[in-house]
Amino acid sequence: MVQYMPIRKPHPNARKLRKDMPSAEQRLWCFIRRKQLGGFRFRRQHTIAPYIADFVCIEAKLVIELDGDQHAVGGMPNRDEQRNNFMESQGWTVVRFWNNEVYDNIDDVLEMILDAAGNSVRALEIENSASNEIS
Repeated sequence: MVQYMPIRKPHPNARKLRKDMPSAEQRLWCFIRRKQLGGFRFRRQHTIAPYIADFVCIEAKLVIELDGDQHAVGGMPNRDEQRNNFMESQGWTVVRFWNNEVYDNIDDVLEMILDAAGNSVRALEIENSASNEIS
């Protein structure tokens, strides 16, 4: 079942972020673009107001975030948690990886993304069938 998202206003920085992706994001994008991973379609730098997610799969309502070393210091862990909480409150599943995981262990990262996407799609199908039975 195709799920349509409401028209969204793109974040002003999204286009710039797509053009200037960090190398870890570029590496992951090579493996997930053009439905290469389980037939799932991913988007880069997708706006989930007020945030920009690194990658999303609309069909699975899955967000993939890649974190560099800066996410381990200062207030970043708290901001990342707030960000996750907001996206999850909007119905998204958030999966985070460290950049070094993308470089050192891409096969496991791809497997985890595929599992998360499949699990999210199944959960959405169950949710939709339950709501259809109620109506």
